[in-house]
Amino acid sequence: MIVVANAGPLIALAQIEHLHLLPQLFGNIKIPVAIENEVVSFKVDRPGAKAVNEAEWIQVISVQNQAVVQLLRERLDMGESEAVALAIELKADLLLIDEARGRRVAETQGLNKAGTIGALIMAKRLGFIQSVRPLLDKLLVCGFRMDQKLYRHACQLAGEEA
Repeated sequence: MIVVANAGPLIALAQIEHLHLLPQLFGNIKIPVAIENEVVSFKVDRPGAKAVNEAEWIQVISVQNQAVVQLLRERLDMGESEAVALAIELKADLLLIDEARGRRVAETQGLNKAGTIGALIMAKRLGFIQSVRPLLDKLLVCGFRMDQKLYRHACQLAGEEA
């Protein structure tokens, strides 16, 4: 399975100390250079910077088709643009992305997508975690953007009625 990740899920899962779920769920994760820069290089004190930098299961790949990146830049930031472009280039099975605009663009490109919350629900269904609700609560404390409707829906999907 080819999985490309944007910065959001990496940072969010690192903040709640559950970054280890990604290799359990997907094996190796591929990220574009812009995401490595965003998470690791430019902000060394950012949550997840050290964990992402040391993760042997994360492979950094340069996007070859810069024309696609530039087209996507009209609607997305550099990291999101490279993540979507890399997912297209690699014919990824899944793009991990949280931002609404990036998710909409991924849909228009025919990409399968999931975010931090989706990864947590998958982890519960596969028995890697016991409960989603406390992790959703931790995400909220860390400043993760999630309204009550999404919170309740995530709990329902995890079998933890809100």
